Amino acid sequence: MMAIRATTIPETLFEAARRHGGRTAIEDGDVRIDYAELPTRALAVTRALMAHGVAAGDRVAIWAPNRYEWVLAALGVQCAGAVMVPINTRMKGAEAADVIGRSGARVVFVVGDFLGVDYPAMLEPLRPATLEQIVVLSGERALRAGELGWDAFLDCGGSVAEVEARARAEAVGPDDLSDLMFTSGTTGKPKGVMSAHGACVRAFSEYARVIGLKVGDRYLIVNPFFHAFGYKAGWLTCLIAGATILPHPVFDAEAVFRRIEADRITVLPGPPTLYLSMLAHPRLAETDLSSLRIAVTGAATIPPVLIQRMRCELGFSVVTTAYGLTECGGLATICDPSDDAETVAGTSGRAIPGTEVRIVDADNRPLPAGEAGEICLHGFHVMKGYFGDAQATAEAIDREGWLHTGDVGTLDARGYLRITDRLKDMFIVGGFNCYPAEIEAALTEHPAIAQVAVIGLPDERMGEVGCACVVLRPGHQLDEPTLIAWSRERMANYKVPRFVRFLPALPVNASNKVMKNELRALAAV
Repeated sequence: MMAIRATTIPETLFEAARRHGGRTAIEDGDVRIDYAELPTRALAVTRALMAHGVAAGDRVAIWAPNRYEWVLAALGVQCAGAVMVPINTRMKGAEAADVIGRSGARVVFVVGDFLGVDYPAMLEPLRPATLEQIVVLSGERALRAGELGWDAFLDCGGSVAEVEARARAEAVGPDDLSDLMFTSGTTGKPKGVMSAHGACVRAFSEYARVIGLKVGDRYLIVNPFFHAFGYKAGWLTCLIAGATILPHPVFDAEAVFRRIEADRITVLPGPPTLYLSMLAHPRLAETDLSSLRIAVTGAATIPPVLIQRMRCELGFSVVTTAYGLTECGGLATICDPSDDAETVAGTSGRAIPGTEVRIVDADNRPLPAGEAGEICLHGFHVMKGYFGDAQATAEAIDREGWLHTGDVGTLDARGYLRITDRLKDMFIVGGFNCYPAEIEAALTEHPAIAQVAVIGLPDERMGEVGCACVVLRPGHQLDEPTLIAWSRERMANYKVPRFVRFLPALPVNASNKVMKNELRALAAV
């Protein structure tokens, strides 16, 4: 792969058009967009945003599943010099309204309906005052007052010349913010992570190089675009390398199998759950997977036998793992495809060039190889900070510029990182980070609950699932199905506890802190 010269996402877009015109950039159902026409399609969004008064530095949100308009909207926002705010499609109205309100987003692109849910209807009663325009990407229902359809929105850009929009895009610099991605934390309140254009392009140019992504690759993006795995390691990496973006809105083993065969997919990253589902599929032996070449996984420790099965039974010649968090742009370390199965399964690789990883003790002193401590990161990929939260930024990034991840791990003599625990008590459900404090805060709103502690329990299919350990208020009754149903109405489905354990009291230590290790032993019984 030729090295990318661009230092911003708009530059990446224009360079990709020059290099790869005549090749398909995005393929989504009947929609085919050539690399040569991609800038014009993206700048049409920029022109419409400019017509609506969106200025450089303004925030614009996207709340939709993987689809071609998502990429056009994001590129249009970024070419306008605005900051793209992705919103998790699993969020409920209150969660999305919180992100839109605290980011100050002036415009939101939203899917009309998805999996039977009317997204604008969820948002409408909670619509933040800062939100001026809702642009509905699709939907069978009629538009409501205050909503614009995608085509009508683009028509608004007729008053702005494309040359004006291109000038806006060319004015974007590498230190300007490209996105504001909200990530949960131990306090339970999502925080907006500020990332810059230059860091995104540099990190994922390296990612594309390591995995061997090349011109003409066909990349099925199952990982959601609202997550760095689907956005930065997904469609942005495709633009960097000249690969074709094939969005996929919902993971379903049957549908993915059909697409690999029919669309000759070469690149298929995802959490271990994806590959385990494929390996367990009854049509595995009769499905033509010969086009597959590259797999990238992470988010959980995986057994070496899975790496071997992915290579032998699924036919991937490149299988690697990576580690990152939103606060470092989504990528910190990565294994080399030449690493053996034990290394790929048991470690998260080495730091990408231009960055450093170190392990520190409780007093922030570096530890030698093999000793466990907190994982800290340093380099160009570290976030510019948490949006509007100087205190949280200072707590996360020390005076020397090291990002304290809250994850526990070790570095071996080769510099390979092994993650052993999580200081922040996070657990991962099917590739999605779940923060107990956030879920606990939501559950304590139930009138029957006096106290609650949430833990992650091992699950063969999802990696981990949530378990709520509940102490009821005197005189109140509640059962597991009722609480789970109540939770499904109020939080993203991956956050919903799969199990509920009712206890007379939560075990606490001398400092009155809940002993979650003891809870895990109780819950596992």
